[in-house]
Amino acid sequence: MRYVLLGFLFINHFFSFSQADQQAVQDFTRNFAYEQKRPLSEIENILSQAEFQQSIIDKMEKPAEKTMTWTRYRNIFMKEDRITAGVQFWNENQTTLSAVSQESGVPEEIILAIIGVETFFGQRKGSYKVLDALYTLAFGYPKRSSFFKSELGKFIELCEKENLDIHSIKGSYAGAIGYSQFMPSSYLAYAKNYDGEGGTDLIMNVDDAIASVANYLDVHRWKDGQPIAFPGHKATNAQTLKPQSTKPKQTYETYKSLGYTTADGKEISDNVSLLEFELEDGGSEYWFTLNNFYVITRYNHSPLYALAVYQLAEAIKEKMDQSN
Repeated sequence: MRYVLLGFLFINHFFSFSQADQQAVQDFTRNFAYEQKRPLSEIENILSQAEFQQSIIDKMEKPAEKTMTWTRYRNIFMKEDRITAGVQFWNENQTTLSAVSQESGVPEEIILAIIGVETFFGQRKGSYKVLDALYTLAFGYPKRSSFFKSELGKFIELCEKENLDIHSIKGSYAGAIGYSQFMPSSYLAYAKNYDGEGGTDLIMNVDDAIASVANYLDVHRWKDGQPIAFPGHKATNAQTLKPQSTKPKQTYETYKSLGYTTADGKEISDNVSLLEFELEDGGSEYWFTLNNFYVITRYNHSPLYALAVYQLAEAIKEKMDQSN
């Protein structure tokens, strides 16, 4: 009898962590319907069709940005097929990229590289139903439940605003949508219609996606014509570098006094940060990063992500120049 009881308790414990918190679902439904002045039955019907998926929780627990060295992370994106696809995407969308870049000040290759890192230029937009992803994380992932409840609410608003089928839209396991992988709140805040007519479609309309990526960076204070990052060099007698903020707050001279310089000896007049990237062999790379690098981290807070975007952009631009 004791073993049966223990088995029951184990099963009950397992399922308590593998299902949505139904009380939280009910509270959200009532509050959202009241705040948005929408029928309670309508919101209940939407959420009743959402499916909890444990695999989403599992992936949230092990994001690549927190488990990989720079060597491994870089190798995901700096592959010849992705670079070649970037050149093709550039050629196919040159008019839009040029116009958007001139208006926003964001280089064409940076817009390209973000779409390239996010979705392989639209080829990999995600296989999870966005409603399922946000429902699962809002009501089954206590660490960030507040954030994902908010995103779930924004997703419901977005689908009504843009006349989207809330039950069929697919995206990432975190609920990001379209070419640019915008979360619903970012979609509502930063998505930009390229031609100024109709709604804004980041799922199928590549022009809107390009304009929206540039708009996001522009709003977050991209500086036209300013550099992004410079490779660094560590002297043999350099002081140990403590973890640094991605926001550039120090002078180049500050890091120079600690034994760190740019790899080519170039002086930097603007404020910088100095970031250390762990390599697979146990060594490190050092990069001096500036304002525009920080702006890329507003898109994704991981320095690994920002450096991958920068290097992919440079590689695509180099290959594009060679082909012309």
